[in-house]
Amino acid sequence: MRHRKAFNKLNRTASHRKALLSNLATQLIMYKKIRTTAVKAKAVRPVVEKIITAAKKGSLAARRQVLKTVKDKKVVKELFDEIAPTFQTRQGGYTRIVKLGRRLGDGAEMVFFELVGFEGVRKEKKTKDSKKTEKKKEEAKVSEEEVNE
Repeated sequence: MRHRKAFNKLNRTASHRKALLSNLATQLIMYKKIRTTAVKAKAVRPVVEKIITAAKKGSLAARRQVLKTVKDKKVVKELFDEIAPTFQTRQGGYTRIVKLGRRLGDGAEMVFFELVGFEGVRKEKKTKDSKKTEKKKEEAKVSEEEVNE
């Protein structure tokens, strides 16, 4: 019997759905906060909760279990070293969904999906422009040091 085995299939094939949930979980762990649709956030929530619970154990077997879902080793290292220790005393409820309203194009309900306790932390994506500005800042610091000497 298949009683109580229902979940949202997100109108995708099994492999596409698995990849989508894996990517959303990875992005949430990496950036601590992502903007997505409400349905996707509700679908990925149990995946992220199970990943963080496994990471709290800290064992090699737990790390391998997490690597099945989260493919990026840097993200897994961050999860085990930074995120899991902060949730060590918490028994669950590691994520929060904040409603934003409807998307203009298709009217889909949009939400912020974030890790609890990491509200102020936001890692910015590096772009080509940001790399150029970083170089300019470094050059400005060097020129200031030359002026001060």
